[in-house]
Amino acid sequence: MDAEMKKTALRMIPYGLYILSAEDKEGNVVAATVNWVTQASFQPPLVAVGVKADSNTHSVIKATGVFALNVLGKDQKGAAFTFFKALEREGNTIGGEAFHAGETGSPVFESTPAFVECKLVETLEKGDHSIFVGEVVNAGVNTPPEGRADDATLILKDLGEKTFYGG
Repeated sequence: MDAEMKKTALRMIPYGLYILSAEDKEGNVVAATVNWVTQASFQPPLVAVGVKADSNTHSVIKATGVFALNVLGKDQKGAAFTFFKALEREGNTIGGEAFHAGETGSPVFESTPAFVECKLVETLEKGDHSIFVGEVVNAGVNTPPEGRADDATLILKDLGEKTFYGG
């Protein structure tokens, strides 16, 4: 297989951007920008998310069995870049972003247009990322979209010509 062809082909898959968040029993909050996310089922409502296997986010989600996906809006490029690195909790903020505990206890960011909270129902651990499948147990819209809902989501190409993931 030609490595450059593979990289190009995989980069042709469009990705939305999200802040994946969870909180452990000791009050440690993890939050990371992720983009390997898809809806996997209507009934029950399931989403699948790829999470770097050696990350703190991975460890906390495995331990707690819950997580939240906070949908980033078109105007939240700064937040996407902020959560590419590990950050410490400061009260009810992380990376300068205010959050509250959702129904699952996972951090729900107040500035994002929408969120879904999930209960972990399946994990596939292969390669450098694991696939977490979560059943949606709560969802909310903080800012109703104008037009198509998916047009309100920040996508990877919105971060610029040189920002890629995958391949």
